[in-house]
Amino acid sequence: MNILIGEKIGEGGCSEVFEWENSSKIIKLARANTDINAMKREYHHNLIAWDNGLSVPQPFEILEIDGRPGIVFERIYGDTLMKRFVQNALKRASTEAEVTEDDNYDDVRITAQILSEIHSKSNLSVPSQKETIKKSISWVDHLTSVEKAEIFALLDSLPSKQQLCHGDPNLGNIMIRDGKAIMIDWMNATIGNPEADLAEYIIMIRFAILPSYLPDNAVEYVNTIRESIIKIFIDEYTRLSGITYDEVDSWIAPIAARKLSADGIGEEEKNLLVDEIRRRLSH
Repeated sequence: MNILIGEKIGEGGCSEVFEWENSSKIIKLARANTDINAMKREYHHNLIAWDNGLSVPQPFEILEIDGRPGIVFERIYGDTLMKRFVQNALKRASTEAEVTEDDNYDDVRITAQILSEIHSKSNLSVPSQKETIKKSISWVDHLTSVEKAEIFALLDSLPSKQQLCHGDPNLGNIMIRDGKAIMIDWMNATIGNPEADLAEYIIMIRFAILPSYLPDNAVEYVNTIRESIIKIFIDEYTRLSGITYDEVDSWIAPIAARKLSADGIGEEEKNLLVDEIRRRLSH
């Protein structure tokens, strides 16, 4: 079966992505830190999203290659919003090109729109959001047991909804193909509150450490538009759903605490999140 695997075309903290069979499919193979149950969960969630008519890659099957579990998906040809965002920042840093605000903000609105579509689905067979968040926080070693207990109490006090949530709406998980957004990587999907997905996005925009290869003036440019991005994102989502920033704000601390369990962020970013969590808990 190895002859079916082609060139590596992508990777993340939990997997590597290769061409599969032909140009219309890819296979996502788990790294050592990701087991078969996690891959089965991602396949199941992605299939539910596909069956409900959401804009996602079609999942085909789960396989095992040389002891590594993998999922065969439809191949999506297009750019991630992360790639587009970095390209715009680099254009801004160039003396030869100009980038307008709309180059970034159109993509921000697209993100709000696809999340609104996802959140329109409800009562599906995916895990409980609050229980999943608590489990992730329980593994975190950046917070004390008292701080975790405070966050659990806060989480319990928040309203509970039954809407489909993606769980990891970062810019690398949204692709643009022919002007249409497609959401990938459904491993962390849950049933719960859209506010959690919105908080995840806000935290990423507000606290993410930018790639070290970006020139200083590109970093400075991104830092000046972080809060504008958040405002436009929330304004668009509010227009579509009625949910406001104030309703999302209460979710910032628990979602930041959950994010501390992620493999894909470094200690500098985690320290920023810990400071934000403690600031909020002290109020």
